[in-house]
Amino acid sequence: MLDHAELLCDNCFFGPSYYFYCFEADNKILIGYQRTPVLNWDDRSKNYLTKVHKAWMVWTPPGETVPVSYDDKHIWVTRPNGKPVKLTQSYTRDIFTANDRCREAVRAQVH
Repeated sequence: MLDHAELLCDNCFFGPSYYFYCFEADNKILIGYQRTPVLNWDDRSKNYLTKVHKAWMVWTPPGETVPVSYDDKHIWVTRPNGKPVKLTQSYTRDIFTANDRCREAVRAQVH
């Protein structure tokens, strides 16, 4: 994994937060996002919906090296419990400010 970024829903009542991830796999740069429904108030780092719907928990990379599989539309990563998480590939947002390789992948798809 090269980088990650978040667009959090602040003070949400069933609004989405977006979590973006940038990977290098097979000499390609892959960018995918996880859209997560959110219910929170006062603390944007919390999502009270995950208590009842565990699949809406945000995927947290276990380290820099992450096994991924992918096709033309999705990227699959695995939670520590072994359950897969499907990320949607998207190259429309220049959200990675700390990694030039991720930013260049976005620019290359736009042109």
